[in-house]
Amino acid sequence: MAAIVTNWAGNLAFHASDVHRPASIEELRALVARSSSVRALGSGHSFSDVADTRGALVSLDALPRTVEITDTGVRVGGAVRYAELGPTLHEAGFALHNLASLPHISVAGSVATATHGSGDGNGNLATAVSAIELVTADGDLVTLRRGDPRFAGAVVGLGALGIVVGLTLDLVPTFEMRQHVFEGLPFDVLDDHFDEVFAGGYSVSLFTRWAGPVIDQVWVKRRDAERPEMFGARPADGPRHPIPGASAEPCTEQLGVPGPWYARLPHFRPEFTPSAGEELQSEFLLPRRHAVAALRALAEARDSFAPVVLISEIRTVAADGLWLSPAYGQDVVGFHFTWVKDAALVRAAVKTVEAALEPYAARPHWGKLFTVPARYERMHDFASLVRDFDPEGVFANDFLRRVM
Repeated sequence: MAAIVTNWAGNLAFHASDVHRPASIEELRALVARSSSVRALGSGHSFSDVADTRGALVSLDALPRTVEITDTGVRVGGAVRYAELGPTLHEAGFALHNLASLPHISVAGSVATATHGSGDGNGNLATAVSAIELVTADGDLVTLRRGDPRFAGAVVGLGALGIVVGLTLDLVPTFEMRQHVFEGLPFDVLDDHFDEVFAGGYSVSLFTRWAGPVIDQVWVKRRDAERPEMFGARPADGPRHPIPGASAEPCTEQLGVPGPWYARLPHFRPEFTPSAGEELQSEFLLPRRHAVAALRALAEARDSFAPVVLISEIRTVAADGLWLSPAYGQDVVGFHFTWVKDAALVRAAVKTVEAALEPYAARPHWGKLFTVPARYERMHDFASLVRDFDPEGVFANDFLRRVM
């Protein structure tokens, strides 16, 4: 079959000559067993070349869209996306603890790259995983469960251990959310009230264009009906898009209107093109204790990168124990950048941001654009785990060779 030419953003042309779409796990196992080089493609929403390969590229879209609610959680197939999972769980009386900004993305791909939402008490999406099912390099089907000493290394696995065909996720009782947007938060407020701002809701996001000493918007998602005070920021008088001036039609409902968790935790609705549509993205996560210093460092450097920014989002993520999670062992703050679609200008801007954040041990989102390799204390252990699972490098690619 003809290959998918590019990823969703169009900044990456895949090197594979063919895209395989197995219709069953057995067909996938046979394909992997006879391949010398293979990678799995999720929803294609990564901006990095994490899924690229010069061998066989495998899409799981033709596999059964399994969603099985059990006594231990929900088991989902490797092709399931959050947009289809959320309503199914809600109708059954359940929810996930958190969601990312986009519901369009696949569960397996999001977990493999430690994709996250926001919230002081919310771990990234991979922290909900209690079991992972992999087709390994020899075509075997292997299941790892929480408690297995290899589990914490395998969940955020970057596709290096095998192709994920199933995940079991923890569930919580379903709940409703209300979303409020505030505008014009003075930047200086964060010097003394950073923790209080982010404690204002179950999930809080700050949006800024780095154009001046102001946070353009604060998005607060709460499980109760109270609208918080936001240190002088004014409540928006209508629906907003994170990018000022853009139509709010693609965005999830605001103004405190209650709705199910899956329709409020993301910023964007699944039936619309998410974010700007024509864009590139980067994100860097660093220890939360450095949040204010990092904010100031970025503000000082903003003249060098702000002209390339469509919008930037600041979020918090709770600590976890997953080896390649940017939140491994510590609470973190994430600085996300939605850039104009100009690769050369963005690369220069990314280098400026990386230099500004270098003193604060920043780690990049695996699925976004970055130029400086991440520093992980468990990377040696992860490399050893990869050698155990894939000694011949069947799942290796240029991305993994750069970062490991």
